[in-house]
Amino acid sequence: MKIRIVSSRDEINTLDPTEKIFHIAFRPSNQDIFSIVIRCPHVKALQIPSSYKRTISDSAKMYLKMQGIELIEGDVWGHRKDINEYYEISHDLFDRLQKWRKDGMPDQDIIEKLKRESRLSPDLISFLVKNN
Repeated sequence: MKIRIVSSRDEINTLDPTEKIFHIAFRPSNQDIFSIVIRCPHVKALQIPSSYKRTISDSAKMYLKMQGIELIEGDVWGHRKDINEYYEISHDLFDRLQKWRKDGMPDQDIIEKLKRESRLSPDLISFLVKNN
């Protein structure tokens, strides 16, 4: 799974409309969030660093909720945008998730296990478990 990194407002107009998950690496305004959603109608989640998430307005949060878009708190550690505009989550993580699910492990236990084994944010892990 790929997460598209958006590091500036200028990139919003160049986004592929089929993208589904974004990490916003700048402090987005309401207009930036609305622009992303309008440009990419299939968006399922926006990940924002915790310091930026606290500044998102209640109206933007309500808009995202009404659109069925999750606002995820977290960062993409160790990613260099100058090398690749996407952060990729390994297939191995999804293979383990499916195996544990087959073994009957509850979602909460899977989330806790993935938190310990990966560098992904707890919100992103919960999103992935819920949507896969």
